[in-house]
Amino acid sequence: MAKIQGRPLLSSGGCYMYRFTNDYSEGAHPQILKALVETNLEQTIGYGEDKFSLEAADLIKKKLGREDVDIHLIPGGTQTNLIAISAFLRPHEAVIAPLTGHVEVHETGAIEATGHKIITMVGTEGKLSPSDVKEAVGAHTDEHMVKPRLVYISNATELGSIYTKAELKALSEVCREHKLLLFMDGARLGSALTSSKNDLTLREISTLVDAFYIGGTKNGALIGEALVICTDSLKEDFRFHIKQKGALLAKGRLLGIQFRELFRDNLFFELAEHANSMAAKIQDTLVSLGCPLLLHSPSNQLFPIMPNGVISELEKNYSFEVQKRVDGDHSMVRLVTSWATRESAVDEFIADLTKLL
Repeated sequence: MAKIQGRPLLSSGGCYMYRFTNDYSEGAHPQILKALVETNLEQTIGYGEDKFSLEAADLIKKKLGREDVDIHLIPGGTQTNLIAISAFLRPHEAVIAPLTGHVEVHETGAIEATGHKIITMVGTEGKLSPSDVKEAVGAHTDEHMVKPRLVYISNATELGSIYTKAELKALSEVCREHKLLLFMDGARLGSALTSSKNDLTLREISTLVDAFYIGGTKNGALIGEALVICTDSLKEDFRFHIKQKGALLAKGRLLGIQFRELFRDNLFFELAEHANSMAAKIQDTLVSLGCPLLLHSPSNQLFPIMPNGVISELEKNYSFEVQKRVDGDHSMVRLVTSWATRESAVDEFIADLTKLL
């Protein structure tokens, strides 16, 4: 991977502030920017039917080892979720999702705004199990209630956990048993697939779910998600839904060029692997220092529980999210590494953390 250069932001005190707040603080990988510049004056047709978008779709199909899927490039994750879910469901049908799911917590009621209720289940470590699905289905018995029709999961989840092949297969089986669609939010799919704990391939995912998307925004692209529709009955007129929701870009080439660069070689996976390795380095230090964790994360999101005094000291030089108070003296924070996280910044953070803990 090309070395990423850049200076961190200035904090209010005048010191340099490095962000572990999210995995989209940076712009785009230099290879993508170079391709955008080099193709800038080429004329193409619009709305995702340009040669770059078509090539990107072909490259993704090759990675999947399948030609019988439809691929649509959409600007963002929330748009992808609401367009797909609202297109797949009839008006009286509902979504089963974990309580921590992005569609429940961080999308401003986007799914509900399309007329579909979200049925939340507590789950375990941000994941749904077959028993969660069966419980949700069993609690909705007749036409006086919404009808569960789609199961929403994220991989990696909002808590940093990932689905194993056995877990996804079990979910897929229970969904088919109860005639439910299985939809995977892949905003951080790169992190999940390159995790040391992962045993799933892109192709296997495509055979176990009805639709999923490959996140570019959080893995090296300026913007963009690649939605993969695997089930034939969901494919018809999908571009109408994208257009109606305002996501069919006239300059669709901008998305196509980015995904072409991510998938013409191994860049997509290299960037995700870098994010994971930086998170693993921090997590190993946290464990060695005896710092409690919400869970031992296999991805690029960490949730350590720290003394409030330590958090206050770290906030002088680093940006991260304080998620919740655990007790009067401790809080849980979220640390996120990205495709562009500098190892030197990680080393500095680890050194400061070691002094404080």
